[in-house]
Amino acid sequence: MQYTSHYHSPLGDILLAADDTGLTGSWFEGQKYYALNLDKEHEEKEVSVLETARQWLDIYFSGKDPDFSIPLHLIGTDFQKQVWRILCAIPYGQTRTYGDIAGEIARQREQAHMSAQAVGGAVGHNNISIIVPCHRVVGTTGSLTGYAGGIDKKIQLLKLEKTDMSGLFVPKK
Repeated sequence: MQYTSHYHSPLGDILLAADDTGLTGSWFEGQKYYALNLDKEHEEKEVSVLETARQWLDIYFSGKDPDFSIPLHLIGTDFQKQVWRILCAIPYGQTRTYGDIAGEIARQREQAHMSAQAVGGAVGHNNISIIVPCHRVVGTTGSLTGYAGGIDKKIQLLKLEKTDMSGLFVPKK
């Protein structure tokens, strides 16, 4: 059974979801892939992992790096979960490129090459926005692309973390 709760962030409302294993979702309302993998049968109920997630988000949105983790239940393919675990290792206030992550996966899998586009697909399908920090992934040239919650939110999250934005830009269409 999955449980849901709503969180009111400075960037918009967030739907949180969890099961008995851990947090399964954190989506900005209206974002791409909203509530992906949320069971049709779920109950709005404040369970402990959702309360922990709310506390984590309170600290995060106050401009601080939360010093505790939330139990996560990553729901996806093995490849997606591998990418998401790498995202969790990106330090607060820092960024990595899709290519960096592809290279790390290639090394982990003892392969010569891994597609940065495949990594981008996995990053884009991350169900646990902010907490699994997909907003910290940028293009090789510093382009701010590919955030399901919208580029404006990605920029605001990076600024909240006091990320050095000097080499980052929004590509012209």
